[in-house]
Formats: sequence, C-alpha cells, structure tokens
Amino acid sequence: MSIAWIDRMAVDVRGPSEGGDTIVFIHGLGGSMNAWTPLLPALGRWRCVRPELPGAARSRKAYALGEATPHAGRISAETHADAVLRVCESLGIARAHFVGHSFGTIIALHVAAKAPERARSLALFGAMAEPVPAQRDNMRSRAAAAREQGLFDIAEGISQFSLSPSTRETQPVTVAYVRDSIAAQDAEGFARNCIALAEARAARLELIRCPTLVVNGDEDMVTPLSGARQLAERLGAPGRVEVFSRCGHWPMMERPVESQRVLRDFLERVR
Repeated sequence: MSIAWIDRMAVDVRGPSEGGDTIVFIHGLGGSMNAWTPLLPALGRWRCVRPELPGAARSRKAYALGEATPHAGRISAETHADAVLRVCESLGIARAHFVGHSFGTIIALHVAAKAPERARSLALFGAMAEPVPAQRDNMRSRAAAAREQGLFDIAEGISQFSLSPSTRETQPVTVAYVRDSIAAQDAEGFARNCIALAEARAARLELIRCPTLVVNGDEDMVTPLSGARQLAERLGAPGRVEVFSRCGHWPMMERPVESQRVLRDFLERVR
C-alpha cells in the first residue's frame, strides 16, 4: 500500500502502474478508503486508486475545504467530482473505471457527465441519482446533530438502519466497521458532507456514455431498489442491475464475495 497526498487528500494507490486498467473508488458519506478493502483481493490485475474525499477520514484538511478556493470552501457533489478528477490528473490517469458507493455514486455520475472521455465504466453500489426530499431534510438535521452532539449516536443509528437484519445478526465485524467508520470522522467534516449530500442534484445523465453496473441490496432502506432500477433505466443499463438478497446499503461489506464476483466480471466484459 502506498498513501499519496494530493491536494491534502489521502489517496491509496496499489496494483500495476503500467499496462493495466485503473479503477478509481469513491466512498460514501461517513466512509473511507477502507470501505472498498473487501473487494481488493479480486482486483489484483487492476491499478486501484482510493481517495478519501475532502472532509472525510484522513482528508480533514483537504484543499477543497479552504476559504481561498473558488467555491469558498463550500463542498458539494460537484466539488467532490472536481477533486476526483484532480486525483486522476495528478496520477496521470487518462481513463478509469469509476466505482462509487451511496453519495459516491452521485459523485461518480458527476465525474462521468463532466468528463465523459475519462470514464471507461461506472459501477454504482447503493445507487442514487440524487436524494429525495425526506433524505435532504434528514441530512440537514444530521449535520446539525453532528455539530452539536458529536457522532457517537449518529454512528450507532446508521449502523443499525443501513444494514440488513441478517447482517446485523450474523456479521458483527461489518456492523462494527460501519459504526466505527462514522464515529471516527471529524464532526465538522461529516456535517459539511451531510450538507453537500442534502444539496446534491442529479448529474446530466444524458451526457454519460459508458457502460454502467448497478449493485443494490434487496433490503436497502437508504437507497431502495426501486430507485436504483429507475436510475439504471435512465442510464440505458436496465439489464445491468445486480441484486443481493438479505443485504442492506453496504453491499461490498455485507456481501463481499458476491460483490467481488459481479464487479470483476463486469470489468472483464467492458475492457
């Protein structure tokens, strides 16, 4: 593992540096590069790049958060997409497969719409085009709670709500990961990302030309399967929806072996 610092973002880079395709992973709200660790054993032939977004995990002092930026430090799905593209530029990545989770799927869609020439494919885990009104309200309330009370109760609640009953019963390590990943975030950075998600708008999907895979759990209470299917249809990929049974909002953590298989098979097909 090699951690690079790009615009004060932590970026994990591993795998072959020449002669192979690159995968850029984009984590969701409260996540980190480690959200994707369960998939790495199946992806040894690819170069894997895992940035931690501004305000998240180790990227607490990322350039995008500064008041001197063109957006005055107000992060958004668009500024996160720009940060991901900046990582690609810094690492010399002309084209990549972009893999996102939750909020990271919105960001991945913005990347593919803004720079379609860079996107070889999209794989979207717990997919959404944009939040529904109730989710926007919830994110604003969560931001206020993070600033006022910290993240302990928020982390406990998300670890219960976002995982399936089967996962909570049989996978204590997964429950602990989700809870601890959120609890370890910087409260202000988490709050600012909550606001960014609350204000996120759908990318211009008509500009996206690359093959797309959607992966969702059948018990996902955060991004329900119906919405994921609608997104796949809008992207022209209705036949590329993979559904995992007894799985919630974290397919790569709750169903790692299945997630490895479907992602590897998809990437092999779109080479």
